[in-house]
Order: sequence, then C-alpha cells, then structure tokens
Amino acid sequence: MSVIEDEDRDTAAFPGQRPPRASVGSHRIEEEIFGKAYDPKTVRRIWAFVRPYRLKIYLSVAAVLVFTATQLAIPLIIGRAIDSGMTEGGNLTNMLWAIGAFALAVLLNFGASFVQETEVGKVAEHVLFDMRRAMFAQLQRVSLSFMDKTEVGRLMSRLQGDVNSMQEFLETSVISVGDLVLLVGIVVVLLTLDFRLGLLTLSTMPILFVVRIFWLPPAKRAFWAAHETNSITNGAMAEGINGVRTVQNLDRQKVNFDLFDDKAYANLRTQLTGSRYAQVMVPIVDSLTGIAMAIVVVVGGSLVLNGSLEIGVIVAFLFYIQRFFDPIRSLTMQYSIMQRAMTSGRRITEVLDIPTSITDKPNAITLTRDMDGSVEFRNVNFAYDPDRPVLRNVSFKVKPGETVALVGPTGSGKTSAMALVHRFYEVQSGAVLVGGHDVRDVTQESLGEQVAMVLQEAFLFTGSVFDNIRYNKTSATREGVIAAAKAVGAHDFISRLPQGYDTILEQRGSNLSIGQRQLLSFARALVADAKILVLDEATANIDSYTERQIQKALLILLEGRTGLVIAHRLATIRGADRIIVLQNGEMIETGNHDELMAQGGLYAKLYNMNYASFDDIPDELVAQANARASST
Repeated sequence: MSVIEDEDRDTAAFPGQRPPRASVGSHRIEEEIFGKAYDPKTVRRIWAFVRPYRLKIYLSVAAVLVFTATQLAIPLIIGRAIDSGMTEGGNLTNMLWAIGAFALAVLLNFGASFVQETEVGKVAEHVLFDMRRAMFAQLQRVSLSFMDKTEVGRLMSRLQGDVNSMQEFLETSVISVGDLVLLVGIVVVLLTLDFRLGLLTLSTMPILFVVRIFWLPPAKRAFWAAHETNSITNGAMAEGINGVRTVQNLDRQKVNFDLFDDKAYANLRTQLTGSRYAQVMVPIVDSLTGIAMAIVVVVGGSLVLNGSLEIGVIVAFLFYIQRFFDPIRSLTMQYSIMQRAMTSGRRITEVLDIPTSITDKPNAITLTRDMDGSVEFRNVNFAYDPDRPVLRNVSFKVKPGETVALVGPTGSGKTSAMALVHRFYEVQSGAVLVGGHDVRDVTQESLGEQVAMVLQEAFLFTGSVFDNIRYNKTSATREGVIAAAKAVGAHDFISRLPQGYDTILEQRGSNLSIGQRQLLSFARALVADAKILVLDEATANIDSYTERQIQKALLILLEGRTGLVIAHRLATIRGADRIIVLQNGEMIETGNHDELMAQGGLYAKLYNMNYASFDDIPDELVAQANARASST
C-alpha cells in the first residue's frame, strides 16, 4: 500500500475522533522527508515540469545575476563619488561620471528586476497549471479500488495547497540564487576594501550560526506539526461539507462544529508556533545588523580620523552591511519555504505515481458495435480485501439481447459483479467476458462505449440538461438528445424547466427531483447507444408513479440490447428473461420467475414473504428461508 493510501485512510476520522496512531509509520516517513530542506529526488521530479520552460529560467537567473551585480556596484559608486569629491575639491567631471554610473546601475537594476519578476512569475504559473493537469489526469485514470479508500479532502489538499507551495518555491528559488551570490559578493568586497575591518565586521556571523544550530530542530518539528494539522483540518472540512445532508438529518451540526473546531484550533496553534519559529530569526538578524554597523562606525571612524581609511570606504561598508543581512534573512525564510516545497513535491509525486492497476494490454482489442453483446462469468473470484471474498466461483452466461436480473440480500455481491463487467476492478481468478472477449484483453475506452450503466444514485454534473444527457457521447445532436428524452419520458418535465434543455443544473442536479434525475440518466444511457446496459438498482429511490414511467423507459432502453439488472424491488424482477440469485457471493439459483417459484428454493421462500424487496428482509429471515430451502 502506498503512503498516500495509508495516510488518507487513517485520517478519515471526521466526524469522529482524531486519526488512530496506526498512521504513525507513514507520518514518520513523511517527517523524515520533511526534515530535508533539499531532496534531490523530489527536485528531479519537479524539474520535469520546469524543463519545458528552462530557457525562461536561465533568462531569469541571468537577470538575477545582473540585478545582484548592480546591488554590489551601487555602494562602490557612491563611495568612490564621495572620496573623489572630497580629495579633488569636488571635481565636476568625476561627479558627472559618478552620476552617470549610478544612473546606469539603477536602470540595469530596474530592468533586471522587471525581467526576473515577470519571467519567474510566468514560469511558476505555467508549472502550476501543468502540475494540476497532470494530477487531475492521473486521478481520472486510477482504479476505483484506490478511490474507495482515499479521502477526497486530502486529494484536494494536494491539488490545491501542495501545488501552491511548489509555486511559492519556484518564485523564490531563483531569487535565492541572487541572495547567495550577493552574500558571497559582499563578503569578497568587504575583505577587498579593508581586510581588517571586513573581518571585524564579519565577526558577528558565528553568533548567527550558533543560534541557527539551536533553532533548527524545534523549527523542523513546528513546521511539520503545522503541515500535519493543516492536512487533517482540510480533510475534516471536506468530509463535513460532503456529508452536510446527513449531518442536518441527524441534527449533528453542533457536535460536528465542535469536533471541527478542535481540529481548527489545533491547526491554529501549530501554525502560530511555526510562524514564531519562522519569524524569530528576523529580529536576531536585525540586531546583528545593528551590531555590525556599530563596529563599522566606531572602528572605521577611528581609522578615518587616523587617516588610514577613506570616508567613502566607510560609507560603502555601511551600505554593504545593510544589504549583507538581507540575503541572510531571505535565505532563512527560504529554508521554511523549501521544507514545505520538498514535502509538497513528494506528495505531488505520490499522486502522479499512483499505480494504475487497470491498464490496456499493448495488443488490446477494440470492441465495436458488431459484437454480439453477450456477457459471461467463468469461475469468477473477487475480493476488495483478500481475506474477505465477495464473489466465489460465480459462473453464468447472458445471451445477446437477453435481460437478466441479479437478486439477493444486501452484501451478496450483486453490485460487485456488475462493476467487473465494466472492469472497474480486476478479478482475482476466473474471467469476465464481454462479446466473447475477456475484458482484460479489450481497450477500456471501447469497453466503456459498449457498456452503459445507470446507477442507483444518478450523478449529474453542473451544466445544462442537454450537456448532461449527451455526457457520454458529445457528438450527439440536439435532435438525438430530445428523441432520447422523449423515449424515456423525460421530455415533458424538461420542457417545463425555465430554459428547457438549456437549463443549468445545480451541483449534482439538486434542482431536480430524484426521479427526474434518474430519467435523465436513462436518457443519457439511451444516447450512449451501447450494446450492453447495466442497471444497478436504478429504481430504488423513486416513487411508484416514477417507477411506472421508468418501467416503460426500460422497455425502450433494453430493446435490442443485453440487459443486466440489479433489481431492488421484486416487482421489477418478474419481467426479466432470467433471474440469478446470489447469496454470500455465490450463485445458488437461476431461472425465470416461474421456474424459480416451482423450484421452491430461496427465491420462492423470500418472494412468498410478501416483502417488496430482498433488501427489506431481515437477515435472520433470510437465514431461516435458506435453511428451509436447503432442506427441501
């Protein structure tokens, strides 16, 4: 299991308690990486996104170096102007040369700064865009087994927060090159101007290094704690928002707010602690700057009075000292930025490296409309967790154009079996065949074109009714969409909407009733024009009137198609050509309604209990009926 899966699974605790300590292993690994201010492996991966823009980066670095050179030159020009003016009686020519050099340096400084800021900003935005595209594309490809155990809030944190951290790092890293060059350049210039005074001025540096040694360990822990609590808070927020209907239904608003409040306050405390450690170096550096300037004024002033040092050199020293601690302060802040970036970069690459367990073979077959539409299970064994099998040695065949209903108590494996037809998951053993081909031997795209699914909860996307109906087939014409809506009985209510087919649906189609949403999903399946139609309890959440409409729509949908129906209501089952009864992942009976009633097995026993649905029957009654069926 990858770190991201382990981390995301363990922290999905809201609205319960804090994450269990089972995640300590993954956190220890992440803390180890977080402690590195520079991780070569992560930088190499991120560089792959930067490489297309490397010429702009090189241009930015060149601009930063020019900018740094002007920063070094300006104090020298000022000092030279002072000395030449004082020693030569204010020579106008020398002053004009100094003014010209100063003006040129300022212009170069402005131009280099403008180029650097502009180009780095563009590169950072492009890299951010490319990262998000790559991560989103990867998350569209990953297997459902990964998405089943991954918290959406954590993924959103990586798509947003971690990418933003990388953007901040890219924008400041080029400037850090200039800071390093400026730091070294100032040291060289100070020692060149006056070696003794330069050494004396730099004598404050060991203090900074000693402070940094004591500052670094607690700063690492503070930065890590802030990062961890921020991730936990984001996950809790996403889960609370996604489950708001359930929260309100169970009147959990106050409890959930208090639970979230605890996480938010924990995050606030760790963020404030991290900020204090990030900022504590600033006053220390400012104090050292003052000490260094005092040394220059006292010692340098006495040297000027003795005539062993020119006053222009003292002025230049003061300018350099003011600038000397700026890059130190900037690099200190850059340290925490780099730490966050290394962690964010690793988390980004984890998303990009999520294994896509379901991939096309190199010579995969492309299914076409000419296939016969048959579906076959051959000794299929399947489990989400190897220790808890869901399907055991299931074998059956659905003929082209036949409608087969899968029934059984909750947890019998009906939905899992249908997911295997679309190859959302891989079987552990056996084979699932569509059109006579193992689903592992055909392309996923062509399989998706020939297998249409209508789920129990119709998921509609933000957009127009028209775009939602043709979601699986964007080439569908308006006439085709309207014809499909009419066929399934959705046209009338669509026409009554404010803008008809151009009405914009709210999130998940919340401005429509459940039945209306389901009718739209039926229209979507009809427009897809697939050979095989899978209905996963598509009539479970609707009223009787809408169900009668959908029953009529089903006749149209299934005409000329192979139908696999997971039936929720027993009344829906009777019209199927064949019924397959599953229990505990095993196929125990098969036949049409009359045949199964004549057999007197589990189906007949449960049907005679007069329950509307198998799912409504208590487990103990299912067990009793199964025992009676086995004894007859």
